[in-house]
Amino acid sequence: MAEGPSANLPPHIALPPPAPEFCSLANLRLSLIVIAPLAAGLVAGCDIRSEDAAQENAASAGASAAIGTPSLDGTLDASFAGEDMPEAMVRDPDGNELVLSELREPVLLNLWATWCAPCVHELPLLDDLAGEMAGQVRVLTISEDLQGAQVVEPFFEDRGFANLPRWMDEENVLAFTYGGGPVLPLTVLYDAQGKEVWRVIGAYDWSSEEARAAIVEGLAASPAPGTPPDTPPSAE
Repeated sequence: MAEGPSANLPPHIALPPPAPEFCSLANLRLSLIVIAPLAAGLVAGCDIRSEDAAQENAASAGASAAIGTPSLDGTLDASFAGEDMPEAMVRDPDGNELVLSELREPVLLNLWATWCAPCVHELPLLDDLAGEMAGQVRVLTISEDLQGAQVVEPFFEDRGFANLPRWMDEENVLAFTYGGGPVLPLTVLYDAQGKEVWRVIGAYDWSSEEARAAIVEGLAASPAPGTPPDTPPSAE
């Protein structure tokens, strides 16, 4: 078939776009505004905390919004290695709270949302990974849905994940910490000292040997808990 508008298609029919590799918190509300009737006008200076309606609509229309299967070719980035885990607190639907900076174990932190098709696509792989690597690394899945438990609980119940926690960041504190509205999913590996090893931007094949090797090798290269930082030898 020929490419472009001359592909023998009526002018009112357009081919669906390929499935996205990641979702943008910053662009979510704007994309929904563009789809809305033009008479409604455009809103400038979108505030991530004002996206309640946008996320609610996106969550309910998630299946139809994503055409095809998202790819698992996220990018591994070690340029932030050594940065501290955020001093943020998340909670679960039961009201339990977790302060991330107080964790003293290897952590694979994943930011996701119910309206993010690539996030939803990789979560079963993270669920399997969490079970297989229990005791080596703790997988923390943290929802960036502004509706919190209202959408997270039914999402988990419907999918029956056995190993993923239901932590929530309804105020998007972590989204701002990681750059003011990162693309989702975003997954960050921290060592037992709470130092970043690497991060993956976009969906990733967590079932692959490459993923497991990246985790094991990354943590092996990190100092053991309680190890003081290297100091230069004193001059004689």
